Parts: sequence; C-alpha cells; structure tokens
Amino acid sequence: MTKSTNHQSPITYYVLRIALIALCLAAARLPAADWMQFRGPHGNGVSDETDAPAALDAKSIAWTADLPGRGLSSPIVIGDRVIVTCSSGPRQERLHVLCFNAADGAKRWERQFWATGRTMTQSKTCVAAPTPVSDGRRIFAQFSSNDLICLDLDGNLLWLRGLTRDYPNASSSIGLSSSPVVVGDTIVVQVETDCDSFVAGIDTATGVNRWKTDRPHNRNWSSPVVFADKPGRQVVAIQGLGGVVTFLPATGETVWNRTNESANISSPAPGDGVLYVSAHGLVALQGDSDSPTPKELWRDFQLAAGTPSPLVMGDRVFTLGSKLCCGKVSTGERLWTLTVKGPFSSSPVAAGGKMYLANEKGVVRVVDVTKPEGGQILSELDLGQTILCTPAIANGALYIRSDAKLWKIVKPAAPQAP
Repeated sequence: MTKSTNHQSPITYYVLRIALIALCLAAARLPAADWMQFRGPHGNGVSDETDAPAALDAKSIAWTADLPGRGLSSPIVIGDRVIVTCSSGPRQERLHVLCFNAADGAKRWERQFWATGRTMTQSKTCVAAPTPVSDGRRIFAQFSSNDLICLDLDGNLLWLRGLTRDYPNASSSIGLSSSPVVVGDTIVVQVETDCDSFVAGIDTATGVNRWKTDRPHNRNWSSPVVFADKPGRQVVAIQGLGGVVTFLPATGETVWNRTNESANISSPAPGDGVLYVSAHGLVALQGDSDSPTPKELWRDFQLAAGTPSPLVMGDRVFTLGSKLCCGKVSTGERLWTLTVKGPFSSSPVAAGGKMYLANEKGVVRVVDVTKPEGGQILSELDLGQTILCTPAIANGALYIRSDAKLWKIVKPAAPQAP
C-alpha cells in the first residue's frame, strides 16, 4: 500500500463559495434524531429512536413522493429535510439531488448535474447507488460516476469534484456503490475497482484532497464506517477482498491492517470498540495498541451474512441472509434464527428493539428482536415495488425508496373520539 500526500487539483466549481459557506455554517444544526449517513448515526443500522412504528398497514403511509429516476441510495434526514439521489437518462448521465419536506413530502428543491465519469453499471444497480452524507450543514452526494457534489441545505452548489477526471482508471463498468462518511472537516471516499483503487480524505469546505492512499485493485462495494477504536479516538474502517484497514480520518495514517480476505459487498458494523466484519462467517476485531494487526476476538460461521451488512444493537449482533440470525457480541454464539422471506439487498435497520427488513419484492417486515427465545414478526407492509435501498429512521418515521417513489411510514393516527 502506498500513500500520496500531494494535493491533487480537483475539477472544482465554486459558486459564491465564501458567502454560501458562511450562510450554511450559520444555519448549522445537528439534531440527535437525524439520519445523516448510510446506516444511520452510528453506522451500524441502529437509531436511538424509541417511538418508531411497529404495526404497519396501508394507514401507516403518511405520504409518497414521485422520483425522477433510479436509485439504490438510502434517504438521509436532516431536521425537516429528506434528501434523496437519483440518476436518469438513456445512459444514467443525469444526476439528481432532491430535497423533500419531512412533514408532507412536498418537494423543496431539486438540483441536476451531468455526470463527468463512467455511467455504465450492471443492470441491477445504477449510478445513484452510493448514499449521500451530511455534516448537518452541507450535503455530500457521491455517484457511481465518481462525481462528488457538495450542496448547502438549500441546494446551492458549494463545489463539485469529478474524481474520474483526476483518476481516469478508477472506474468500473459494473458500477460503484460505496457511500462516503464525514468525520470533522474530512469526507472519506472509498473507490475500489479492478483498475485503480484508492481511499481519500477530502476537505469538506473545498473539495481538495487532504490525503490519498492506494488500495488493492479489487472490485468492492463496501462502505467505510467511523467508530471509536479506543476512548477519545475515532478511526475510519474499510473492508474489501484485501482485508480490513483502519485510518486516522484527518491524515490517512494507517492504524491497523488485517490482510485476511473479507467480504466486498456488505459493510463492517461498529460496536463498543469492536468491528464486526463479514469474512467467511462473521468476525469480531479489536485494535491492539501493541500491534499493527487487530485481535480476532471470535469467528462464527453460523452468523454468515449475505449482501446485507451486520447490525449491532446492545449485546446482540444480527446478520441477514436466508434467515435473520442473532448472536452474542461477546462470543459470537448464535442465539436464535428467524426465517424471513427474501431475497434481500437492503441492510436491516432497527430502533427501540424493533428491526425493519425490506426485501427486494417490496415487503417491509417489523420484527421484535427483544425476546430471548427468538424474533417475532409484528407486522408487514407490501409497497408493491422493488426495494433495493436500506431504509432510514428519523423522528419517529421510517423512510424507504424505490426507483419510482419515496415513502414516509409512521404509526397510524389514533382514532378520534366521537
């Protein structure tokens, strides 16, 4: 692995950058109930919400909004704004970032851009596969074309980076889907292909590289996650066929590196100082201050997952394949399994002891995972469209998107007294 600290000149467009940044900084807000990145505030699929809906039916649908193009990306929620990305056009070359009112689904704004990189993908996926991320002041939307767009919360363009212009061989004919993360003033992007591969830390204010590290030339659709590997220190973890690596987000310095092969579709899930990784089963890894290689705390083949990423909630870890499996985070011992109808491309999410599973056929199931004897399906709702995205949970609601629609799902209103 080689590391380059030179600052590559980006294809960057500034639109009244200084004034707009000042405005968005003044409007900063970071509500705890928001869902501002792929797999939520902790990167492990779990929300701190306690009032998420359990009994789903047609009355649970608060509103729907039509979308202008395809998308596997998850919605993100920033206060009263719901952000979604799409791609459209004969070659998916038109990139969309849309903002809806969380209260009623009305469209606040939409911004469109032309892709500067490759837009060819495998038929199941599309250019709008990576989930956008926000720091509460700005929106960072990455696409499979390796276009990285920074907007303020009102949709004003702050900068645009065409990563394929800077790194022409970092592209794939079957599509990319890694979702970026933000740590402080650095946005971390993971781009791994059979040709050029890299992970880079990019300045959130300017779009210029802070650091860039080469990665093995392997296809990878996994997304980076942020977690505290020890008290007071956050690291960014990435996984792929070349193994699992953690970096310091501000500098790109490698903290530890495990070269054993791991999955290249699902993403790692952080727990309490431990990283749970799909790698020939499920592996629990913990950093060792005396070694550049993490400790393998346990490995369990009965907790093997499919495409969905693991989910960590309290003292339990969950994986989803042909069954929903629950195991102990301390030992990996499998506690129970629940047969659920798939197939699944989206990862599970959870809040208040309830887990939400959306299969590819569009059926959303709510599972009570609090009982020691096993999971119990509480309700289900058939949305009637293909669902490939991971849902979002925010402010008591569940947000799910297909290629054609965005849904807000809530607890049905209590009947009015006569």
